[in-house]
Amino acid sequence: MTAIGSGSRSELRQLVCSQLQLLLEQENLEGAKALLIPVQPVDIAEAIEGLPESMQAIAFRLLAKDEAIAVYEHLDSAVQQALLQKFKHQEVLDVVDKMSPDDRAKLFDELPAKIVRRLLSQLSLGERQATALLLGYEEDTAGRIMTPEYISLKETLTITETLERIRALARTSEIIYYLYVTDASRHLTGIVSLRDLVISSAEKTLGEIMTRDVVCVHTDTDQEEVARTIQRYDLLALPVVDREQRLVGVVTVDDVIDILEQEATEDIYALGGLQSNGENYFQTNLITVARKRVVWLFVLLITNTVTGTIIKSQEAVLEQMAVLAAFIPLLVGTGGNVGAQSSTVVIRGLNTEEIRDLGAGQVIFREALAGGLLGLILGVVAMFWAYWLQGRWAVSVAVGLSLVAIAILASIAGSALPFLFRALKLDPALMSAPFITTAVDVLGVLIYFNIARMILGI
Repeated sequence: MTAIGSGSRSELRQLVCSQLQLLLEQENLEGAKALLIPVQPVDIAEAIEGLPESMQAIAFRLLAKDEAIAVYEHLDSAVQQALLQKFKHQEVLDVVDKMSPDDRAKLFDELPAKIVRRLLSQLSLGERQATALLLGYEEDTAGRIMTPEYISLKETLTITETLERIRALARTSEIIYYLYVTDASRHLTGIVSLRDLVISSAEKTLGEIMTRDVVCVHTDTDQEEVARTIQRYDLLALPVVDREQRLVGVVTVDDVIDILEQEATEDIYALGGLQSNGENYFQTNLITVARKRVVWLFVLLITNTVTGTIIKSQEAVLEQMAVLAAFIPLLVGTGGNVGAQSSTVVIRGLNTEEIRDLGAGQVIFREALAGGLLGLILGVVAMFWAYWLQGRWAVSVAVGLSLVAIAILASIAGSALPFLFRALKLDPALMSAPFITTAVDVLGVLIYFNIARMILGI
């Protein structure tokens, strides 16, 4: 069988979506159903999302029950909610009851509390208990994203008995490639991989082949820490224990991929002065979008007036040497860019813990040196450029020296402020590029005019 590359997959999804829409427009339901049979659930989900809203429920109802549940778990939350409103009551229960508990909890997070209570009350007892357990933990923690569908065994079982047990439980467990060994009190005592199981002698016990040094997290561990742990130890799943070290669930690698995407999206939005709150920006109401963006823009507008006030206060200098005004955009723009670069690498380093061993002082000092080097290079270029434009060495030297000082200041500010925000228990990503740029603008203008005054003797 020939492997399908990412480009081919994208083309395939687009083809399926267009053909599916065409068949539904022609009311050829049998043809649409046949079209979806060989397609992967995640690709079907994307095809349904690409349909007009009026056709989404029709396409979903063409799927067999088991496949429909798998497809539903891959749908965007907005589409999930829209489908729930269009389904008959029993159809909703059939889908929701068969979802994995962690995906169901994620869906319930997006639904109004009244609907969640109604759905919870009508789930089967086991699924209701599993979902209520997850919803009882705080958001963005291991307890909220874990699945309670795992296989736990006692270490006295033989390999033969274990394999029989797996066959009996495999259909109700989300993962079988890791088996978790617990004692009579459900304390996690070891772990066995499916590979170790199948290569071991049939008469051996789990206690003889299990790994006792188990990597695990607690229910209140932040989801970013969960993701880093799975990445660090190259795991496919990570056990979750409560305060008494009892095994209560497992976080799988597919959940971690979702976490990494969510956290990266939040950081990128925060760097732009936005708060995503887990919402799809391009599906959000424009009034809500404007409301979220205007707050930061008002802050920047107010702070930028400070820069204008400083320039206005230097009217006497500008009257004597009006050419100084021509270089203000060059200086503050370059300073803002340098500061934004420093803040970006530091924020990323904080998130990935790449700078954990360096400490704030060493990172800030390193960025200050980098800023000095960048300022020296750019300052020399700017000095000759300024001389070529206006033919006065005094003004050119003032521009060059100011650029060196501003670059150092911007690097220090860009690297120090994220550390300050983290110390204040705030998201370092909130120390966004626009904020640092504005701060550097204000101080940069002050530096420029003071250096110009000293060199020009004004």
